[in-house]
Amino acid sequence: MESALLIKEYRAGVMECAHYGHISITDENGRVVYSAGDPHFRAFTRSSAKPFQAIPGIRAGMAEHYGLTAREIAIMASSHRSEPEHIQVLGQLSHKIGLGEECLICAPSYPLNEESRNQWLRNQGEKRRILHNCSGKHLGILGYSQMKQVDLGTYAEPEHPVQREILQTLSELAGIEQHDIKLGTDGCGFPVFSLPLSALGQAYLKLACPDLIKDEATRRAVETITSAMHQHPLMVGGTDRVDSVLLEDENIVAKGGFKGVFGFALKKERLGITFKVLDGSEEEWAWIVQSILRQIGYANTKLLDRLSEAYPLDIRNDAGTIVGRAEAEFVLTGLNKAGIKS
Repeated sequence: MESALLIKEYRAGVMECAHYGHISITDENGRVVYSAGDPHFRAFTRSSAKPFQAIPGIRAGMAEHYGLTAREIAIMASSHRSEPEHIQVLGQLSHKIGLGEECLICAPSYPLNEESRNQWLRNQGEKRRILHNCSGKHLGILGYSQMKQVDLGTYAEPEHPVQREILQTLSELAGIEQHDIKLGTDGCGFPVFSLPLSALGQAYLKLACPDLIKDEATRRAVETITSAMHQHPLMVGGTDRVDSVLLEDENIVAKGGFKGVFGFALKKERLGITFKVLDGSEEEWAWIVQSILRQIGYANTKLLDRLSEAYPLDIRNDAGTIVGRAEAEFVLTGLNKAGIKS
């Protein structure tokens, strides 16, 4: 199935960029009820998998074992930008599990948040592993590995017991066999999962609607993780990051990933929504999310206004002058009551 044209960007009335991709929206019965492009397109999850990667440790009692706060649980599911709040919570998490950043395999980095990076450089700060945007996930997996008394040095290897448990958990929530999930290596060194957008949507729907999860311990872990994400949305992404903005609405569970993949789900509507921008860009996420929510008639107009305010369709130059505009081009294909595409 061909990709769909998702976003066009215009400058001086001339189309400058076109972004293609795929959108999948599934219901609690696993049906694709809305789509654009190929709803079963296989994509790597990248960081959109982080809430699922946190489940095994929380399910095993890691929060109680280390006395973790909701903010520390949220940072385990984050792609943080190393804003001051993030660095503080990462330090607390590292202290509680008793493992320093020298144990992390993710690369030394500078803060991704521009203001934080500038301040870090003004203070002559060097690259550090704790500043990598995946460090919260890594600390969480290390803490669970230590609690489980398994090897710490190989914690990122696909055959590590914790990594195998993560794969099994994602497989169960996505409703597909483990061998149908193809493994690659993520930017941070962890295994990364390739699966159909529709399957990832089913997994996201279970984050938003944990009553769909049969296993009680997994259900409680999901409730703990998503509650932490809602209590502290800034921990999950950062200032005006799309997933953090969406998490301000308690009806939505959301998490983005690198190279244009994004997952979110709606509790009341019981819909799992995933999309992939094929050129790997994430600048278009908020515009795509806004259009999806408007097309399905999402009721929370305050959230739509918040997204419009944080991510206007106007394109500005470096001086802040409006020089163009973006437009969402896709129209979701839906199912009528007879299950026939319209």
